[in-house]
Amino acid sequence: MQLQFHQVRYFLALARTLNFTRAAQECNVSQPALTKAVHKLEQELGSALIHRERHLTQLTELGKMILPTLEEIFAAAEAVRLQARSYQKKTVARLKIGLVPSVSAALITELLLELARIIPNLRVDLCEADASGLVTMLLNGEINAALVGDAVELPERIDRWPLFEERCVLVLSRKHPMARHTVIPLVDLQEVVFLERVGCDLAARFKQACFVNHPGPKVMHRSDQERYLQQMASAGFGAILAPEHAPRLPTLAAIPIEGDPVRRGVQLLAVAGRQYSPALDAFIKVARVRDWTDALHKLRRASAPASSNDKVSKAGAQGAGSLI
Repeated sequence: MQLQFHQVRYFLALARTLNFTRAAQECNVSQPALTKAVHKLEQELGSALIHRERHLTQLTELGKMILPTLEEIFAAAEAVRLQARSYQKKTVARLKIGLVPSVSAALITELLLELARIIPNLRVDLCEADASGLVTMLLNGEINAALVGDAVELPERIDRWPLFEERCVLVLSRKHPMARHTVIPLVDLQEVVFLERVGCDLAARFKQACFVNHPGPKVMHRSDQERYLQQMASAGFGAILAPEHAPRLPTLAAIPIEGDPVRRGVQLLAVAGRQYSPALDAFIKVARVRDWTDALHKLRRASAPASSNDKVSKAGAQGAGSLI
């Protein structure tokens, strides 16, 4: 069996759009050419990948099963092509990424390292803004991609790819009385003094989920700098609501809330129809096939308290992430 690169590319476009016309436009080929290539791919695999019934197009069970594998194959092949092209051009490959305050840069550092290995001249610019600000920056061409939560309305011109879902936890000093809890009861939240992260997209969801029948949360201190709030929490000024993945100071504990009432998804955004640079194209492909469950597990483990025989890692000591 010999798979052709263009056949895989056409099938992935069709799997994404479920429309032969739009898939052909996305691949810049005629619809008959795309249909013929997908049919040849089905012949190579010995079974149908696409089921067409009038105007309805769906993946078959085989199509659904092999889709992740073909995405990985395509991403790897693109990475090789990009590396060769980069070597020939010897030009700086710029990648500008925006993050909302509730998404830590620690989430994408390993991903960016993967890209840097295949793009030696990669230059990454990171910036932070709220979701609406990042969407505006995307449309204006100030950034190439953005990672935001799922509680934001997006214009049709923005493409989105869900990456993962996670719970939020209460972050407080290890000397705080509640730090001894394994789970924070919902009723106890009414007594907590909170430190609020200005512009965080989790605040409204937290209030709706945990304080619908009670006034609150009780916010006493605010800042637009995460490190300031972590230092204040460490000193005992209050608690922070943060995504579970967010790295934190070793003097802080992260305690789950009863019933995990605050959960959110993280999605990757880019402008639809805009030509991707090789660096952006590789970033999107690698992000979409990444094992985010494993990545989140590593971050949580890195933020866990060190044992008496271990040294505190620099990543945990510096901290990064988001707060309400």
